[in-house]
Amino acid sequence: MIPKTIHDRFTSAGIVAVLVIDDAADAVPLANALLKGGIAAIELTLRTEAALESLARIVSEVPDILAGVGTILTPEQIEQTVKAGAAFGVAPGLNRVIVEKAQDAGLPFAPGIMTPSELELALEMDCRTMKFFPAESSGGLSHLGSMAAPYLHREIDFIPLGGLNLENMADYLASPLVCAIGGSWIAKRDVIAAKDWGAIENAARKATDIFKTLKEKQS
Repeated sequence: MIPKTIHDRFTSAGIVAVLVIDDAADAVPLANALLKGGIAAIELTLRTEAALESLARIVSEVPDILAGVGTILTPEQIEQTVKAGAAFGVAPGLNRVIVEKAQDAGLPFAPGIMTPSELELALEMDCRTMKFFPAESSGGLSHLGSMAAPYLHREIDFIPLGGLNLENMADYLASPLVCAIGGSWIAKRDVIAAKDWGAIENAARKATDIFKTLKEKQS
């Protein structure tokens, strides 16, 4: 479900900024601020009327950023997401109808899972990269490691989201189970609405500095 080209961009980016945009006019300056701060991948959530237009503007005007869509809950949203030019899609949960619709549409897709049963169902539908959500409240890395252990031979990995922050992101990124993390703290909804692009750029840079330092230690 996630082709190697997209997966490689996830691992290279390390951090996927999770965004809620209320005004499509904010989309391009927001994406540029994130890119200046080192964030090269975003998940634009379908929680506002401006989401799809925001995605289309970013895809058109900020091509260097990997722009995907999150909170995909209906088959119709798969169609809308593809039409708007998303590079990938994710969902908070695992819905067979949604996954199959994404497959039919050719949309790289990562369903959300947090139990072994959900993981097995995802594998049955040929999903190898999954969203681990909600990460911290469901047990964090300890839970993820225990849950994934019986399935490691299936070449799986995860994008954890939920409760991650500057303090714990390095622990997640150091795990071989994690290809990238989701970060909703980097560009919070109220900061976007306030158009404080400098604050967002600074938050992005702090996160990417941690990621770069970790990579340097691992090399």
